[in-house]
Amino acid sequence: MTPAAPPFLPDLFRIPPRPAKRPATTWWLDLPPGTDPYSSAVYATAAENLARMIAEGVLIRDANPYYYAYRATWTGGRQTGLACVASLADYATNRVRKHELTTPVKETDRVKQIEALNAETGPVMMGYPHAPEIDTLLKRATERDPDVAVTADDGVVHELWVIDDTALIEQFTRRFDALPAIYIADGHHRSAAAARVAEARGGTGSHSYFLSVVFPHHELTILDYNRVVRDLAGRTPEQLLAEIAQRFVVSPPQAGPVRPADAASVGMYLGGRWHTLKLRADLIPKDDPIGRLPITLLARNLLEPILGIGDPRTDKRIDFIGGGRGLGELARRVDSGEMAVAFALYPTQMEEVMAVADAGGIMPPKSTWFEPKLADGMVSHVLD
Repeated sequence: MTPAAPPFLPDLFRIPPRPAKRPATTWWLDLPPGTDPYSSAVYATAAENLARMIAEGVLIRDANPYYYAYRATWTGGRQTGLACVASLADYATNRVRKHELTTPVKETDRVKQIEALNAETGPVMMGYPHAPEIDTLLKRATERDPDVAVTADDGVVHELWVIDDTALIEQFTRRFDALPAIYIADGHHRSAAAARVAEARGGTGSHSYFLSVVFPHHELTILDYNRVVRDLAGRTPEQLLAEIAQRFVVSPPQAGPVRPADAASVGMYLGGRWHTLKLRADLIPKDDPIGRLPITLLARNLLEPILGIGDPRTDKRIDFIGGGRGLGELARRVDSGEMAVAFALYPTQMEEVMAVADAGGIMPPKSTWFEPKLADGMVSHVLD
């Protein structure tokens, strides 16, 4: 797998090293309240602001194309990957593997943004499979102080190292060439939009690639993506528990929130109490990568047959709560009377995402919540 084969190492704009104190400028953030996010003025303003940031030295273009080591550090951990441009040819042949469907509105929004800026400013987060040699190369590239360090409003520290050593560049390229695949984690709309722009423009030169940061799969963090349901489909709490007990082992009420210990376990908040639900082993499929996912086990054994939740994309009775908001948010939504029951899920594992992608499958909706998000504008792929 070649994330960026010569001569198409990423020819990027990036944030330059800067003094600790710099006059604050916010002109590139401001749009009038109530502005339609899909209006032509939004894309035009983005293009104007990018040009101004380049002119004022907020972004610089390196004299030569390089790789970059990118690190994100937050309270939950740290992940270090390679900022590069990935091959759209490999994307088309599924060497860059997908696991998620895209929606036309979001995809077109990204297309318009890329076309207006003539650049990709938001990288696709990807993972590479087990490759200790690449892990070692990333460690070597980050042994010195970073060239850029930015702390975002959410407290995540984003750091960048320029990899300009020819031998190290060649080693990265060779090691990625040897991989059977790399996997999109977060950024399916961005990659799909890049492919559309490339096709419209002939797909040559810089248009043959899309902006990416590729991390070791074992460093990527997926948080739980939990469910709340508005009613019990005509049942009392006692009746619901009795039906659930036909498929799950139901624990007695527990004192505090239940965080599941494995994919077959679910924390349920009902009637002001938490329970652990453990699915019967004979109901867990052995050779179905989608069927073994935590959300699929819950959907097929509880949400669909008992609560009558069909398509979660359209059913108004169900809502989704990302794990970053904590289990207390599940209890709050139920205690408020807005929802009747909540389910805390075990986080999907990156190995499970890769297995689904390898099988050519599509993950169920709202089954992965990757954290932290990558910073737009740390690096930007120029389309010229």
